[in-house]
Amino acid sequence: MDLARFLPIARGDAPADLLLRNGRVINVFTGEIMMADVAIAGDTIVGVGSGYGAATEIDLGGRYVCPGLIDAHVHIESSMVTPAQFARAVVPRGTTTVVSDPHEIANVLGAAGIRYMLDSSAGLPLSVYVNLPSCVPATPLGTAGAELSADDLLAISGLERVIGLAEFMNVPGAVLGLPGAIDKLLAFRGRVIDGHAPGVTGKWLQAYIGAGPGSDHECTTVEEMLEKLRLGMVIFIRESTAAKNLRTLVQAITLHNSRRCAFCSDDRHPADLIDEGHIDHLLRLAIAEGLEPITAIQMATLNAAEWFRLRDRGAIAPGKRADLVVFSNLKDFHAEMVFAAGQLVAQEGQPVGDWEIPPVDDTGVRNTMRVHPNRLNFNIPAFKEQIRVIEIVPDQIVTHQRIEPVKKMGGMAVAAPERDLLKLAVVERHKGSGNVGLGFVRGLGLRRGAIGGSVGHDAHNLIVAGCDDDSMMTAVRAVCAMGGGLVATVGENVLASVPLPIAGLMSDQPLETVRGQMDTLVETVRGLGSALHDPFMTLSFLALEVIPRLKLTDRGLVDVEKFDFVPLFVE
Repeated sequence: MDLARFLPIARGDAPADLLLRNGRVINVFTGEIMMADVAIAGDTIVGVGSGYGAATEIDLGGRYVCPGLIDAHVHIESSMVTPAQFARAVVPRGTTTVVSDPHEIANVLGAAGIRYMLDSSAGLPLSVYVNLPSCVPATPLGTAGAELSADDLLAISGLERVIGLAEFMNVPGAVLGLPGAIDKLLAFRGRVIDGHAPGVTGKWLQAYIGAGPGSDHECTTVEEMLEKLRLGMVIFIRESTAAKNLRTLVQAITLHNSRRCAFCSDDRHPADLIDEGHIDHLLRLAIAEGLEPITAIQMATLNAAEWFRLRDRGAIAPGKRADLVVFSNLKDFHAEMVFAAGQLVAQEGQPVGDWEIPPVDDTGVRNTMRVHPNRLNFNIPAFKEQIRVIEIVPDQIVTHQRIEPVKKMGGMAVAAPERDLLKLAVVERHKGSGNVGLGFVRGLGLRRGAIGGSVGHDAHNLIVAGCDDDSMMTAVRAVCAMGGGLVATVGENVLASVPLPIAGLMSDQPLETVRGQMDTLVETVRGLGSALHDPFMTLSFLALEVIPRLKLTDRGLVDVEKFDFVPLFVE
């Protein structure tokens, strides 16, 4: 705000635009709760205290006021809706700022995908910042739809709302000083560089941190979290649809280390956003697990703002952006009023005011399925007796490796649903190469049919798992016919589907419509035998070759700890 307008109002010599009276203000700087009024002019807080007047006043009646919540790391694409629809889900919950990593759409469409996410999130009541994807592709072990070099990233690094470099997943590249990886780290030295180092420890962790990444959201144990905190990392505690780490990690938070912690949602599907919430859900969980409420709010606001150098937000103080949340229960956080840039944008869980955003041209992010189903073959000749199997770990995106006896039929290795052993295929969908990686997975629980989709982190090739090849091939054809999406099939029949025509990742429909489609799809899959909370989110991470331990890409089976391919069959 122009100082010529700010100063008279801050001095009390001129009226503010809006005054929130009689609030219990959460001071995230000192950990205090203060009875105070909050004076706002335009999009800025001009005073916190008493003696202010305003054209409009709202009496809060002693309700609490805290800064707008901040998600430190999110892939908006994983909500399966556009940024505008995502904002409709999270802003009424109290989230006013997110730091997004658009590496999902970037792995499909490169810089064009990033520009689409920036364009389609402009002007929302939600501030959407972007950390540029550091690993497109994530590794050379899979085939992505694009490649972004250090020079490519630098060319768009000056775009509005771009902060720095997103989760640096190529740990070997950073630690071993490999060309390409080091080029990116050096190009963004001096800016925020987020990390991604699941299970990395010891001297490799020391080298990784020294190379540049300063945060991590992949901790799964207290020991891992504490080692990273002791070496100076900022830890984003994650609670996503597939990876539920908060209850474990919150036990390690102390008065001394809490200022080095923040919250992130990473990947959340529509049902979880609607039923559970966003960062507000993480707040409630953390407080229920014993975290002091003011500390939890501090982590959800000031800590994230400071790490990302967003010095205009994250606290209630003069000169800060007027992103505010009003609520009544300190131990059971539910947003009752949400202000973004000084405007009331949500009340009692519903959007308020004009949320109409001009449509963005999305023709360049459609028609991304370049697969020829008739050329595919899922046959696996069985020439040995044992196979490596990807074993799903419930509520996590890490997997285990199992050695299982192979089931044979007509000389071919086939699924054994009676042992919860399904065939898994990853089909390259960006270049029409015909690449197919084949393997087996345990833990999906299907007794018949197949499930598949064009969401397969991070390269987002087409991934399908099933009890028989016919059902799997039907799934592939259905996904391609929709221009991307998720399906459940049995034989030649498509039982349920969710079209995702935008990059094969997002719907062009309202959030509630997508949620209804997903509910039907998940319920259908439960009828096929799966008991997983969200089998499609779990399926999508089976192709992510940067998360231990065993994963499948379009090029083959990957032992993530060895960072190399391994054969399906073993002695």
